[in-house]
Amino acid sequence: MGRMAVRSFTATMAAALGLDEQDVIPYGRDRAKVSFKVLRKRPLKGRLILVSALTPTPAGEGKTTVSIGLAQGLKAEGKSVCLALREPSMGPVFGRKGGASGGGRSCLTPGDSINLCFNGDFQAITAANNLLAAVIDNALFYGTTRLDQNKVTWKRVMDMNDRSLRHIIIGLDRNGVTREDAFNITPASEIMACFCLAEDPEDLRRRLDNIVVGFTRDDEAVYAREFGVTDAMLAIMREAINPNLVQSLEGVPAFVHGGPFANIAHGCNSVIATKMALACADYAVTEAGFAFDLGAEKFLDIKCRCSGLAPDAVVIVATIRALKMHGGVAAADLAAANPEAVRAGLPNLEAHLEAARLFGRPVTVAINLFEAFDSEEELDVVRAFCREQGVRCAVANVFGAGGEGSRELAREVLASLEEPTEPFRCLYELDMPIEERMRCIARCMYGADDVVLTPKALRTLSRLEKNGLTHLPVCMAKTQNSLSDNPKLMGRPRGFTVTVRDFEIANGAGFLVALCGDIMRMPGLPKQPAACDFRVDAEGRISGMKG
Repeated sequence: MGRMAVRSFTATMAAALGLDEQDVIPYGRDRAKVSFKVLRKRPLKGRLILVSALTPTPAGEGKTTVSIGLAQGLKAEGKSVCLALREPSMGPVFGRKGGASGGGRSCLTPGDSINLCFNGDFQAITAANNLLAAVIDNALFYGTTRLDQNKVTWKRVMDMNDRSLRHIIIGLDRNGVTREDAFNITPASEIMACFCLAEDPEDLRRRLDNIVVGFTRDDEAVYAREFGVTDAMLAIMREAINPNLVQSLEGVPAFVHGGPFANIAHGCNSVIATKMALACADYAVTEAGFAFDLGAEKFLDIKCRCSGLAPDAVVIVATIRALKMHGGVAAADLAAANPEAVRAGLPNLEAHLEAARLFGRPVTVAINLFEAFDSEEELDVVRAFCREQGVRCAVANVFGAGGEGSRELAREVLASLEEPTEPFRCLYELDMPIEERMRCIARCMYGADDVVLTPKALRTLSRLEKNGLTHLPVCMAKTQNSLSDNPKLMGRPRGFTVTVRDFEIANGAGFLVALCGDIMRMPGLPKQPAACDFRVDAEGRISGMKG
């Protein structure tokens, strides 16, 4: 029976996507991988729809749920559609946020498997990252590297929130090379970024070779290729590079692959998965992490710049509850109807709409409906605002009604695709000085007055300039909780500067990371971790996972 189910899923998905059945590699009864080689023989025929959101709040926005619901709405409208989404990290699953496979009638299946060690991709990336770290320390031990042990920048990773690993000392055994070190979370690994931006295994090889792992005593860059383990890292990831294939509750095929965070990395699923969705359907729906100022900006300025991709339309998700929080309402009071608070929170949405327009693509606002709480009067406030802004708007009951609840949104997005558009353009050019690139992002995306660099950041920048490593796009590592670099400033802050306290080079991935404010690349757990709510019954069924 199990084997029949495996064949049924792979055969059904292959037929739905127009693939040869041998291109779909079974990974159990309800999921599979698709060979990256499919892209060598199929053109990209689809139109790309990018889903983003306003600034996150504890009330929730539901960007993934809306992405899935929109795809189901397009299917309900008779369209050929695929999803291209990120894999969840177990850090948020066991921490504060919970899973990331959608919710209600707009979710992916099998949700538990997707949220926990999904097909081993994150584990492969973690192992490849830590293999390089082990080989670096081995070379330091034997004295076979020109790397200065005090200038190693390559960090170990694990896919878990653990603040105690942000700063550690290694090599305390009797014969070890003792030095300061640190862990990042796996989504912040440069190998994750290389993996997600690579076009194919050979491109991944080139990116891995070009990783800067540290500097010599004279501040010359030392590259990963000098340690001779690129092929070993590729071997670990040889299966992971094939995108994962699952489906939504209503049968929309979904390529779920890669998962960098957008506050500390570039926040997009893999280029291979996005192109796979475009090769297999007339419409591909993808999302970028957190709000437009973070994930979407990086999708457009980093992922699109390196891959040749460009969205045909943008959707910005908002909720009445989130707008009320941006308008000053406490979480405990969100259930009460408050149109004036909604109106007070609209400047945050306005900031993201202004930012989105800079890229020359049509924008639609999706109001993610909370049926039990959102009043018609509150919804009308947002509708009227969108009319004034000249952008399309639709209320979508994606959680409660799935595809049927998002048909209005699907129709608005389809209509937006018929609007005339300007040529796609990135926000800045790479020949601009690095400080001007950061100012451009901070002013246009965040509404900041300026960017200031700490003395430490200036010293790091000087070292990078000496090695010719500042010609890259900029990945701003900034809090997701505010347009500013201060997580406590909600709404639309004014009159602030963004502080860059240091830089990290991601030369293999192809971008420069600017660390802003107190942003950390290894999150911590909350006082009451979500892991404490998990329950597993005698049959192995999981309950208590936050959605």
